[in-house]
Amino acid sequence: MKRLIASVLMVLMTVGCSDSEVGDVSLGLFTLKDIKLDSMVDPVVTGVTCHVASIEDNLSLADPSDSSIACRQTSEITKAMIAQIDKSDSGEVVFKKSKSIFFKSMKVRRIFDAKNQTLMYVAYTTKETSGSFKHSLSTVPLWGTQAYSTEKN
Repeated sequence: MKRLIASVLMVLMTVGCSDSEVGDVSLGLFTLKDIKLDSMVDPVVTGVTCHVASIEDNLSLADPSDSSIACRQTSEITKAMIAQIDKSDSGEVVFKKSKSIFFKSMKVRRIFDAKNQTLMYVAYTTKETSGSFKHSLSTVPLWGTQAYSTEKN
């Protein structure tokens, strides 16, 4: 029984821990909730960095689903990078973080808007909360980069 309790406590302590965490804001003395700030560089379009803020409830079995995302161009974006990405309507997951021991995760998906020459990054959770799937959107226009195409799509 002691081993089971110790195992559960270890899992709870590691849920949400991440190498990508760049900030941790306490919401006060009388709460265990914190705002965690993560930084991620797009693994294919390496000229884009996204910052995601989400609430984590330490020692809770479930974290709130709210999150926000802001993505910016932080170095060069090339045509070769854009040629490698998934251009389907659903795009591809570029970042994933566990949010609870009950299989809820927060994901960031990249979708390419070819008509407007823009990369869209949507952060969302994989579990419904209060009748809604929480999500947040940020965009990175290709205008002014080597990847911008003047050809009509």
